[in-house]
Amino acid sequence: MSMAAPEATFVLEGRPTAQLIADQLRELIVQGAFRPGQQVNESALASQLNTSRGPLREALQRLCQEGILVSKRNRGVFVLELTAADVKEIYAVREAVELAAAHTLLDSGPEQIATTVRELKAIIKNMAKQVKASDWQALARLDMQFHTTFVSGTGNTRLIRIYETLAAESRMCILGLEVAYPRIDVLVQEHQKILDHLEAGDRQGLQRAIQRHMEKAVEDLTSDPEAAGISA
Repeated sequence: MSMAAPEATFVLEGRPTAQLIADQLRELIVQGAFRPGQQVNESALASQLNTSRGPLREALQRLCQEGILVSKRNRGVFVLELTAADVKEIYAVREAVELAAAHTLLDSGPEQIATTVRELKAIIKNMAKQVKASDWQALARLDMQFHTTFVSGTGNTRLIRIYETLAAESRMCILGLEVAYPRIDVLVQEHQKILDHLEAGDRQGLQRAIQRHMEKAVEDLTSDPEAAGISA
């Protein structure tokens, strides 16, 4: 049976475009407004957005291409249900991209590194505030902002584009950790280690910190899949 659209506020300026709708839906999905496996009701969404089916269908197709939504023949479009295997794949690719970004960053000029370090410090400062506030939604968003900023620091448009899709899938994983993660302050410490090695220009240390961070994330997400909302 088709599920109704979640009651959420959409703010669309001017005439809704497929890209704008896709951005709104992506954010709602990674925030958990749609449950994993839930069917997206196209009719309800079109009414809620006050838009025609054309741009909405294009938006849904874009999210299917990103892998956040899954189109099932003769059944409709559903929110992706992440399995333990999916989590391992996502983080394996993230590790590969971030290791490439690390080498690119360290090979760039000192000004580019300094700019990236400054931006990452600000994010970690905000992460620490959200730990105190126990705001897991904000922490999950800042977690991925740290990593996207790290990759964006390279200026490599292809690495950045690849990472954007991984970031959305990762936020879906991270939000599931709210009931499974033992000590959220550890998350800040792990990001601080990555930042410290980048600032010090320690290539091997940075590589190890990234690898360990990804390994721990997979362990946390797959050690108790049911609690983290991950399918076996």
